[in-house]
Amino acid sequence: MLEIPVLLVVIVIVALIFDFTNGAHDCANAIATVVSTKVLSPRTAVAMAAVLNLFGAMLGEEVAHTLGQGIVNTNMVTGSQTLVLAALIGAIVWNLITWYYGLPSSSSHALIGGLMGAAITHAGFSTLNAMSIVKKILLPLVLSPLAGFAVSYACMMLLMLLFWRTNRRTVTRSFEKLQIVSSAFMATSHGLNDAQKTMGVITLALFLFHQIDTIHVPLWVKLSCAMAMALGTALGGWKIVKTMGHKIFKLEPVHGFAAETSAAVVITGASLMGAPISTTHTITACVFGVGATKRLSAVRWGIAGNLVVAWILTIPAAATMASISFLILELLGIAD
Repeated sequence: MLEIPVLLVVIVIVALIFDFTNGAHDCANAIATVVSTKVLSPRTAVAMAAVLNLFGAMLGEEVAHTLGQGIVNTNMVTGSQTLVLAALIGAIVWNLITWYYGLPSSSSHALIGGLMGAAITHAGFSTLNAMSIVKKILLPLVLSPLAGFAVSYACMMLLMLLFWRTNRRTVTRSFEKLQIVSSAFMATSHGLNDAQKTMGVITLALFLFHQIDTIHVPLWVKLSCAMAMALGTALGGWKIVKTMGHKIFKLEPVHGFAAETSAAVVITGASLMGAPISTTHTITACVFGVGATKRLSAVRWGIAGNLVVAWILTIPAAATMASISFLILELLGIAD
């Protein structure tokens, strides 16, 4: 009979809890615009997002591979079976703090910061896969919001050019229907990128516990992570929906369509390249990009300051919390 270490079971459960909080925290990414423009009711939008997050999570595993072996050198942390647990605790704590204050920070970078902090505490900076972090984490961290802003600005300008002679009411009615499609695309891309991150972390734990020989994602891991994220999405994160959908810029259906479509394109492209970008960063930048086409004063740029602070703090804050968690686990005698 196959023996499964109790600590591994705990890590998997905690990872799925993180995935659940990720779905609740990032629910706004997929539905804020479609709810704020009143195209769909919150209940219908959340249900759609939950199903499509589940579907998107099953479409690939490139991002999971990056989380599993692209952040820490697996050969240098094989003796640390509690590293993943400490990383998850750090990420969950930061998620809960930002959720409480309604800040759309990045669950993805909280998890990445958690892994980095726990690994450094375990055996120093040499445990980090520096080149991969630069190429797959730091560059996308900077470029994905810039790409989202540029693509959404260009998309909105094109729509304005194509429909500038069309009656405003006609445009609104048309894009009310089209925004359902763009919201669905956004929800699917969110599952494709975000759910894979937890898959990668569980896969890393399985590798550290010698349950698998290589970093590959078992089917049961894909299914459980997809279900956890879908359940979290179903409950939603309404404080963050309010920030995303109302406080940045007063959206109309055409704006929502442009923002969601642009964000989904950027997120899908990054997912195919194995880059675990922040869906929160991306959709927020797209909302700003769309708003800027109307007039600069239409966007409440003061909100951007709070969001940027949350973004900048996420990796070091989650890393610090994971480091503290690792030390506490050692003191409790749970660490290796």
